Amino acid sequence: METSDLLRHQLIKSLMAQPTEKVTNAAINLWEQMATQIISTVGIGGFNSLYARSVYIAQSTFPWLRDGSPSSETDRRFAELKTSLDGQTPANACEANCLLLITFTDILASLIGEHLTASILRSAWGDDASDRADKEFENE
Repeated sequence: METSDLLRHQLIKSLMAQPTEKVTNAAINLWEQMATQIISTVGIGGFNSLYARSVYIAQSTFPWLRDGSPSSETDRRFAELKTSLDGQTPANACEANCLLLITFTDILASLIGEHLTASILRSAWGDDASDRADKEFENE
């Protein structure tokens, strides 16, 4: 695994390190921020295809993840994901969402390249998030 993959994976894990009562809200917030940026690059159909594939892959580890595509309505885009995560313990929800985000970003990076993927994630989640992940990666 390349260092850039590790940094992206570490970023996702650090962003999901939330107090247990806020796991689902943090997860949905990350998806909404990322979706906005990715949809502007690959369109809603491209995003939905990537998301559906990611859920399908993650279901081998977390079969309770619902496989519905995100809604095209912005305020309901991740309703199925929220319902799936709400039905789990915070630790299990966090682990599943980390896997789902990592799977999604791995697929995205394989299609559009690591550099563009990193740029999209910085736009979505901010430079502060990248800085925090870099620091945590150095401390390991």
